[in-house]
Amino acid sequence: MSEGKIALVTGANKGIGYEIAAGLGALGWRVGVGARDEGRREAAVEKLRAAGVDAFGVPLDVTDDASVAAAARQLDRLDVLVNNAAITGGMPQTPTTVDPATMRTVVETNVIGVIRVTNALLPLLRRSPSPRIVNMSSTVGSLARQAGGTEDTGPISAAYAPSKTFLNAVTVQYAKELRGTNILVNAGCPGYTATDLNGFRGYRTPEQGAQIAIRLATLPDDGPTGGFFDDNGEIPW
Repeated sequence: MSEGKIALVTGANKGIGYEIAAGLGALGWRVGVGARDEGRREAAVEKLRAAGVDAFGVPLDVTDDASVAAAARQLDRLDVLVNNAAITGGMPQTPTTVDPATMRTVVETNVIGVIRVTNALLPLLRRSPSPRIVNMSSTVGSLARQAGGTEDTGPISAAYAPSKTFLNAVTVQYAKELRGTNILVNAGCPGYTATDLNGFRGYRTPEQGAQIAIRLATLPDDGPTGGFFDDNGEIPW
């Protein structure tokens, strides 16, 4: 691999993940497109390469231990991990009617998947001079905003929104454990972005949604860690 910076973006075959890969690639980075669907993954890599990005495919199912271990073996070094892959679990999700199996499935991807991938790749990140971990969260995971009721926090969501709250808490714990190292760990919200995750109802473009991840991936060495941010700054927990 080249001596330039290397990033891996999970769920990068479409939407915000693809635009994160494109944005980092435009900065001259080599970017791994993590995705479980081979056809979509390779199509994304081909499109990125056509746009001048030094992209390569990484077969990756964040819910599968063997897949994640194989992805880690494919890389010989890594500077940035963007944990972007996520699912909603389908709607509606009222807490009085949600199937516990839906809760398990959403948490398996949105939280445990992040832990699985992060831990597998930490040895590579530790060898980087300026490693960054970016967990793509959402303001729907903000307990302050959900409880305050003063802002639009989306529909009632018994699985998806709490999974992002859980992810935020995990992000803080990683930052606490890694404090004193050169690894910065933060959560970022892309805003209400038009993707297939929400039926393309969002008012922001995927390119706009990708900007917070690109900013957190390229933080200076004295940048924040253990924070929760969107394009406007810090988000209340």
